[in-house]
Amino acid sequence: MSAVVFVKLLAIFAVVAIGWGAARSGKLGADEASRVLSAAAFYVFVPALLFRTTARIDFQRLDVRVVVAFFVPTLVLVVVVYTALRSRAHAGAAAAEPSVRAITVAFGNAVQIGIPLAAALFGEAGLALHLTVVGLHSLTLLTVLTALVELDLARAEPPAGGRGTRLLRTLATTVRNTVIHPVVLPVLAGLVWNVSGLALPALADEILATLGQAVVPVCLVLIGVSLAHYGVRGALRAATLLAAIKLAVHPLAVLAFARLVVGLTGVPLAIVVLLAALPVGSNALIFAQRYATLPGETSTAIVVSTLAFVVTAPLWLAILHVTG
Repeated sequence: MSAVVFVKLLAIFAVVAIGWGAARSGKLGADEASRVLSAAAFYVFVPALLFRTTARIDFQRLDVRVVVAFFVPTLVLVVVVYTALRSRAHAGAAAAEPSVRAITVAFGNAVQIGIPLAAALFGEAGLALHLTVVGLHSLTLLTVLTALVELDLARAEPPAGGRGTRLLRTLATTVRNTVIHPVVLPVLAGLVWNVSGLALPALADEILATLGQAVVPVCLVLIGVSLAHYGVRGALRAATLLAAIKLAVHPLAVLAFARLVVGLTGVPLAIVVLLAALPVGSNALIFAQRYATLPGETSTAIVVSTLAFVVTAPLWLAILHVTG
């Protein structure tokens, strides 16, 4: 592993530890701080980042093969995990549990760790490919998982009426709550702006960039605060399993599909596999906080997977050297 990536990992752990220490010291009310930080990230900082990113995507430079090679197996993994968990859900389980766990095994830390990793290992060419996929990362995964969780929430409280009426109302509620959503709405607005061909005004771009820069530190501090509030007791086993799926199953599925079906080799193959091999991203916790479901487990999965990435990343690089 390169020194740049290793330093990034240490910095991530340090900021999480700062959040944990601040909450444990009593200077922050852990539960209150967690809610405030989560709300700020979900309603202010993340929407700004998503709108700006989506509005600036250069679709003409998108390599369709790279996009397909990453997102097809990733979405298949999401559906498989979501379906398996939903079919096994017990009576007292929260409606959002399958979606929260599905995003945990699929959403990687593509910015904090992924960008320096791609740049350090593959230079500007590799970084450009990485950013191509990252530009669609939140757009695709958060939109799909938001639709799934909103469908489950609507289905959990079916409105009165006949079967056909209930179905139509459930679908209408799902569509409304999916679109009028602090993650999906800025993405759709960004796409509309992108299609218009207009450049973002300099002032608006600067404001959005400033707000977007807060996503990383706020989310990392939130992880530490959540760990202080919820702890890892009772969550470590499930979190470790989710981390194992994220670090092993996800990149293996992308490697097999990208190499055998799409026919990628060399740097493009390495980029999509390493993107899948990244540890759980902090957006998974924001998602869990939004739906008040498994935040402790998700926080633990982020920490466990980030620690384990120090070992798994060199292994995937060795595998790519042999197969690529």
